[in-house]
Amino acid sequence: MHSLGETSKHQKTGEMWRQVNGTKSHLTDRNGVSNHLGEEVESFLSDTGPLHSIDDLTKVNPVTTATVLKCLQARYTIDVFYTNAGCSLVAVNPFQPIPSLYSHKLMRDYHAAPHLQELKPHIFAVAEETYRNVKSQIPPVNQSIIVSGESGAGKTWTSRCLMKFYATVASSPSTPQGSVDVERIEKRVLDSNPVMEAFGNACTLRNNNSSRFGKYIQLQLNRSQHLTSASIQTFLLEKTRVAYQAPQERNFHIFYQITKGATQEERLEWNLPEGSSFSWLPNPQKALEEDCFEVTREAMFHLGIDCSMQNNIFKILVGLLHLGNIRFLEAEDESHPCEVEGYAQDAAETSSRLLKVPVEHLLETLRIRMIIAGKQQQVFKKPCSRAECETRRDCLAKVIYAKVFDWLVSVINGSIYADSSVWSNFIGLLDVYGFESFPENHLEQLCINYANEKLQQHFVSHFLKAQQEEYATEGLEWSFIKYQDNQSCLDVIEGNPISIFSLMNEECRLNRASNASQFQTRTEIALSGNKCISWDKFSKKPNFIVAHYAGSVCYQVEGMIENNKDPVPPELVLLLQQSQDALLQKLFPASATSQQTNQNSIKTQAKPVVVTVVSKFKGSLEKLMEILNSTTPHYIRCIKPNADCVAATFRKDKVLRQLEACGIVETINISAASFPIRISFRSFVERYKVLKKSRQHTRRAAQIGNGCSHHVENGWTPTQDDGDRFQSAVQDILQEVHLDASLLQPAEKKSCNKAMHCGKTKVFLTHSMLELLEARRAQALDERAFCIQCCWWRFKRRKQAKQRQAATALQSAVRAWLARRRFQKLRKAAMVIKRTWRKWKAKIDMLAEEELDDVEGKPFFSEGIISSGQALSELEKSGTPRAIIQFWPLGLVLSNTPMILGRFQRDLTFLACLQILRCDHHHSARTKTLERGIASVRALPQGSVKFHCKKSPLLYADTRPHSHASPRTGFNQILLDNHKLLTA
Repeated sequence: MHSLGETSKHQKTGEMWRQVNGTKSHLTDRNGVSNHLGEEVESFLSDTGPLHSIDDLTKVNPVTTATVLKCLQARYTIDVFYTNAGCSLVAVNPFQPIPSLYSHKLMRDYHAAPHLQELKPHIFAVAEETYRNVKSQIPPVNQSIIVSGESGAGKTWTSRCLMKFYATVASSPSTPQGSVDVERIEKRVLDSNPVMEAFGNACTLRNNNSSRFGKYIQLQLNRSQHLTSASIQTFLLEKTRVAYQAPQERNFHIFYQITKGATQEERLEWNLPEGSSFSWLPNPQKALEEDCFEVTREAMFHLGIDCSMQNNIFKILVGLLHLGNIRFLEAEDESHPCEVEGYAQDAAETSSRLLKVPVEHLLETLRIRMIIAGKQQQVFKKPCSRAECETRRDCLAKVIYAKVFDWLVSVINGSIYADSSVWSNFIGLLDVYGFESFPENHLEQLCINYANEKLQQHFVSHFLKAQQEEYATEGLEWSFIKYQDNQSCLDVIEGNPISIFSLMNEECRLNRASNASQFQTRTEIALSGNKCISWDKFSKKPNFIVAHYAGSVCYQVEGMIENNKDPVPPELVLLLQQSQDALLQKLFPASATSQQTNQNSIKTQAKPVVVTVVSKFKGSLEKLMEILNSTTPHYIRCIKPNADCVAATFRKDKVLRQLEACGIVETINISAASFPIRISFRSFVERYKVLKKSRQHTRRAAQIGNGCSHHVENGWTPTQDDGDRFQSAVQDILQEVHLDASLLQPAEKKSCNKAMHCGKTKVFLTHSMLELLEARRAQALDERAFCIQCCWWRFKRRKQAKQRQAATALQSAVRAWLARRRFQKLRKAAMVIKRTWRKWKAKIDMLAEEELDDVEGKPFFSEGIISSGQALSELEKSGTPRAIIQFWPLGLVLSNTPMILGRFQRDLTFLACLQILRCDHHHSARTKTLERGIASVRALPQGSVKFHCKKSPLLYADTRPHSHASPRTGFNQILLDNHKLLTA
């Protein structure tokens, strides 16, 4: 492949014309620039050096098809496949595996990025933006990602990667049980992809894994933005592929997986030897990555389809392959049914065995049809021609496969379903078949291209048209940019009262044999005034040509009316209802079997209500468009760089045609000069009123927001005064963010080249301005959260201090009460002791006085006898004793005095005992008999006497009234005082 510089040198300058929707429009030269722009611009365009570094096509200058094309090619050359194009993302298919481009680490990096605009363009950036929009709860909260492009551009792979991203970032690691549930949902959502692709995708001329049906997947999130459930909605399965495959194309992947991956036991049971040939299984030798039977089996098992049910499904599909091998011979006359070819008899027997229907009943149903005629509703049996037999055979295969596919979708939805109360918001992924144009195009291609036209119209009406009209309504200085509107093409296909669909439905309602030439004539007469439809007069086959947004396509009229009717003979339904297969009985319930025996039921089946294919498809597509219109759409434009599906090959003409078809240049022009973020005043005030620091303005903004939200809920329509109040509140908030004052000028004086714009009812922002506001809002919330935390901790500490003070006061009161109670008990005990002591002291004093009163004169002692006066004098002279006797009871002294002695001797013994108490050693007092006729008396203590002193519980019990120390206390002092009186 030549480099971009070499390619530009070899390109010849010259003007060319292209036809779009039947009209011609002038293009620039092959470099994409008019000659009057000069050599400087041409040299800039030929210089591809800086183009690969431009990650947003709105930044190229000038914005032309050529510069956009060269920028994409420069990035594709260095293996950069994603480029922003304003509100959409352009994804060029690399046609080679690049694991690092879709790794889990890269998913986490995009999910954890604080600013997505600073990262490189990627489908993960689009997915993360939708996830953050749901988290921010900016209305409309629900999001949709529309993946569009022609067949082979990479839509299926893109949808698969998006589902992996959401399954990775929307998991719940906080709660163990919740994480198990979410992981189960994630696994089942991801396992739905291989099952749906095996049963709904096939190899076509343009794509080895082409989706032959459309699907819209809702990933449902709870209030914590965790994946809780999902739902899948399908559109228009190409069931005719079961019985008819174009040259060089294949049947659905599941048939090849079964024939290549079945076990030996299954091959014996299903009569499926290796290398067997089936007429409905073309190109079996072609090896594809999708022919992996074990992956499909494992995914079905995770979705709740056990092995026995899987074998039942595969057995039915193999029965359809054998059914396709049944061939019929031309009948000799019309009264005899067609005979089955000899080698096809085994196929009929095998098919009937696998479908569990009698072989005779099967062949009779295929070869004979029932006719109801006359007023008596008589039933006649008429043999079918060979063509009719083959048509009935194909119809039987198509209706069985369609029912199996719908049943699989319902099983998948049942395994990933959750009640609506569990989830609050959703993110939708739309993956539909791409635009198709084959040598021969039939009803399926017309419906597929019609769906792509509707999606293109949604993009045009939502972004290109509605956005420019909104700018003019809101007062922006805006010069309208011309764009390609495909509304006229849609009017031709689905318009009222006359369109292609309406004419086809009318032919079906007439219940007559269709005539292709006659239908072509009707379309020529009815639609000749529309420029988007034409006819090839030189073709022998009836046809009509529709100028789609992606190119003109010629459709064959032959067989289109019959395919639109999609008739299912009632005999075929009766045959399947009588099957003994468990799955077929579930798909074709036999509840009405008993009613088939009478003629009334036959009459009902003979004249069913006509519901055509295009009517059902149009109705389901309208429901889809209602869902898309209620969400915030995001667009991913998949580009196919070459028709051969090879890597490192960039065909300019191929890519240029796709860029022109999807209106990328117009999108870039509008996006470069527009505001992708539009928020109403009320929503803006409710979300960003936290940015106001002034309490007065904050209160006013809150009152406005709360009051209007209350009125809006009750059907209130904003007035001019309310709009002015909102605008004033918005301007106050923006001024608080310190924005440029020029941004807040009246709408009439502003242009749209700023980062934001205040319209009449909405605020228009760029992504950078939205990120600034979100950063300021997060900072303000952090400050308020910190303030709340400070207030909480202050309140908590004050509460703890009050609790401590209350506990201290309570403890003090309890302790005081305990002290008073103890003091009262002690005082009561002291009073008792005091009274007892006084009584005892009075009694002892009385006894002591009586004894002292009986003392007679002054005795004369001999030298060996100690006199009491001498002892007392020694006691007084001894000074402070080594031991002080307190509260010595006189009864103990008297009890130790011998009772046999006389009074005088008892006194001496008593004094001796008192002397003993002054010493640390044991003493004994002896009295000797007087030499002059007086006998001696011994007065010995009965043993050693020990004294145990305990501290008094009364306070100041040891305090004495006199200041000087005295060795005599208690009864000793009383005795000595009495002795002084006696000796005086």
